[in-house]
Amino acid sequence: MTVTVGNAINAYLGAARGIGPGMDPREASAGSSFADLMKQVGSDAVAAGHKADQASVAAIEGTADIAEVVTAISNAELALQTVVAVRDQVINAYQEILRMPI
Repeated sequence: MTVTVGNAINAYLGAARGIGPGMDPREASAGSSFADLMKQVGSDAVAAGHKADQASVAAIEGTADIAEVVTAISNAELALQTVVAVRDQVINAYQEILRMPI
C-alpha cells in the first residue's frame, strides 16, 4: 500500500473529526495546536505498535484470533507509514523554506 500526501491528510482530517473504523468521536478542542496534533498522532502510532506487539505475543502463545492479530499489525503498519509520509512532507517544506530568497 502506497501512502500519498493526500491519503495522510485525509487520515488526519478523519481523525480530527473522529470518523473511521474503530474510532470514537472526539470533542473539538479550539486551543489545540499543530504540535499537539502531531504529538497525539505520534503517541497513537506508538500505541498501535504496542497493541500489535501484544497481539503477536498472544498469537505465539495461541490465545489470539488470527484476524485480530492481522488487524492490529495492519493498523500499526498504516500508522507508521502515515507518520513517515508526514515527516517526509515536513522535511520537504523545510527544505523549500531554506531555498527561498531573502
